[in-house]
Amino acid sequence: MARERRVIKRIESAAARQVTFSKRRRGLFKKAEELSVLCDADVALIVFSSTGRLTQYASSSMNEIIDKYNTHSNNLGKSDQPSLDLNLEHSKYANLNEQLVEASLRLRQMRGEELDGLSVEELQLLEKNLEVGLHRVLHTKDQQFMEQISELQLKSSQLAEENMQLRNQVSQISAHGKQVVADTENFITEDGQSSESVMTALHSGSSLSQDNDDGSDVSLKLGLPCGAWK
Repeated sequence: MARERRVIKRIESAAARQVTFSKRRRGLFKKAEELSVLCDADVALIVFSSTGRLTQYASSSMNEIIDKYNTHSNNLGKSDQPSLDLNLEHSKYANLNEQLVEASLRLRQMRGEELDGLSVEELQLLEKNLEVGLHRVLHTKDQQFMEQISELQLKSSQLAEENMQLRNQVSQISAHGKQVVADTENFITEDGQSSESVMTALHSGSSLSQDNDDGSDVSLKLGLPCGAWK
């Protein structure tokens, strides 16, 4: 019984498409390896999945095979210099595009997306990279917190010093005010005593004048007869 020939077209089921991709890719890589070993040929194989994941195989070194391919392409187009420049630009563009696709895929995987095609080893490596990145983020955050705390402590010390200076200034102003009040009170007290002394002297002089007018007390004080003063 003849085997039914399968129609080559895009598989609609995503799960079935992923399984078929994995099987066909392993088979393709196996054929490339057999071709390299049996025929002693340099074989390089690059495959991008529908999600943008890169898978490659090289019998020796991928970079050496690509350089050999570029050299061969350049030799073929040596007579046409604009075509050579165009090939170089195309090669650079292809390399940059490949790096961009790879970086985009890694970024999506770091966010937990498109992990279906990864093996256990690749998932463990991704987990390790995430742990290292998280450790760096926490370290940077703690360092910034410590710097902010140091700045706040410095500001607190400066404010405390300024507060102490203000307290000292207020104390000096208060002490000066009290000294002025005390000096004023002393001046008033001394002035009051002087006025009282003057008044006492005036009263004494008045009494003496009255005694002189009478003449009797003065005569008695001088030990003379009352009639002798007159």
